[in-house]
Amino acid sequence: MIRALIARIAQQDDVNFLLTNRLPRRLATRFMGWFSRIEQPLVCAVSLRVWRLFSDIDLSDAEETRFRSLHHCFTRRLKEGARPIETDPQILVSPCDGIIGATGRVQDGQVLQVKGFAYSLAELLGDAGQAGAFDDGTYVTLRLTSGMYHRFHAPHECRVMAVTHVFGDRWNVNPATLRRVERLFCRNERAVIRTTLAGSDQPVTLVAVAAILVAGIRLRFLDIALSRGETRRHFPCDVPLGKGEEMGWFEHGSTIVLFAPAGFAPCDGVREGLTIRAGRPLLLLPATGRTASLDAAAR
Repeated sequence: MIRALIARIAQQDDVNFLLTNRLPRRLATRFMGWFSRIEQPLVCAVSLRVWRLFSDIDLSDAEETRFRSLHHCFTRRLKEGARPIETDPQILVSPCDGIIGATGRVQDGQVLQVKGFAYSLAELLGDAGQAGAFDDGTYVTLRLTSGMYHRFHAPHECRVMAVTHVFGDRWNVNPATLRRVERLFCRNERAVIRTTLAGSDQPVTLVAVAAILVAGIRLRFLDIALSRGETRRHFPCDVPLGKGEEMGWFEHGSTIVLFAPAGFAPCDGVREGLTIRAGRPLLLLPATGRTASLDAAAR
C-alpha cells in the first residue's frame, strides 16, 4: 500500500521533479556517498528495505546475497554467466543494463536529449575535433535506474585511448527532469571514455553521466576521482579490453550515452523505451567494420 502510494506520487511529473531536484544536489550526493558506506547490519537492512519502497530491485543474480552496506549492494557484482555476451563480432553490445532513451543520428553536431531538446555533442565531449568523428553517426542513451546492476562493460573488443573527467552538477537524469532542464548531460558531471574498436580502429565513445545521489563514477583501470574545485582532467590511456570486460561502475543509477560513427545501425528491436541488459545486441557494425572484425577474430 505504501509502495503503491509512493509510485503514484512519483508518476506526477511536477512532484517528481521538485522532490528530486529542488534539494541541494551536491550536498545530498556527498551525504549519500558517506551514508551508503556505513557498514552496520541494522543500518544496511533498514536502508535496503526503504530503498525497495522506491525502486524495483532484483538481487537474485547477485554474486553475494549478504551486503555490508548500501554501497556494497549498489556496486554488486553478478553471478558468473548472469549477463551472457553476444559473441558475434558484427555486433556491438549494450555496455550496461538500462532503459533506452533518445536514440538516432547525430545531425549537424546535435543530439537529442528528448524530443524537442537538443544539445551539442562538442559541448558534451568537450572537444569539437572528437565530436566531428561522429558526424552522421549513431547515438544511444541508456538510463540506469537505481535498482539496476550498476557496472558497465566494453561494448566490443576495443582499446581505451583516453578518459576525460568533467566536474559538474548532479541533476536527476529521469524523464521528468530531461523534459525540463536543457543540455542536462552537458551540465552534469561525466566521464568521456574514448575507445577504438579492435581490427577496425573505428572510434566508439561512451559518456558516463553522473546524477543526484551518484557519489562517484569509477573505472576499473583508472582512478578518476577529482578533488573538489577541479573542473576537468584528461587521462591518456592505452588499455585493451575484451568484449564484455568490465570497464567501471556507478555508485548509484545514472546514464551512459554511446556514440558510434556513420555506418553503424541499431540492431533489430532496439528502440526508445526498451529495457536492455548488458551484453545484448545494440548496434550492427558497418560492412567494412564487420569485415575487419571478422578478419581479426580469425587471426
